[in-house]
Amino acid sequence: MALPTRFQLQIVSADRSLVNETVDEVEIPGADGYFDVLAGHTPLLAVLGAGELWYRQGQEKHYLAIAFGFAEVQPERVTILAETAEHPHEIDLLAAQAAKKQAEEALAGPTIEMDVERARIALMVALIRLQVASRVKIRS
Repeated sequence: MALPTRFQLQIVSADRSLVNETVDEVEIPGADGYFDVLAGHTPLLAVLGAGELWYRQGQEKHYLAIAFGFAEVQPERVTILAETAEHPHEIDLLAAQAAKKQAEEALAGPTIEMDVERARIALMVALIRLQVASRVKIRS
């Protein structure tokens, strides 16, 4: 029996479904680093980190900013359950830049009351959102 060459990718956030497509490959930001999935992958369940997820359909790559959650990988299906997920065109650049600045300022002058880990995560998420937002193709 031949292995499949494509698989179904479903990406769902807390409030909506973002992707339900047949794809060739996906790169997922796991809690312990990025990992690639092709059709026929060994089943696994992974904890997600915050990062840039991309998936490929033919030669075209599509990008999303995702943060935390779980990925279930099966040979013919990958399901991503993310706390947050955004397409590049949905990211508010001004809000992401403001969040980045606020997190940098918090980390520059930590106080006893400050949660350093929360500020570090906020900075990481803001940087990822800015990176993914830069993937929007400019139309002329």
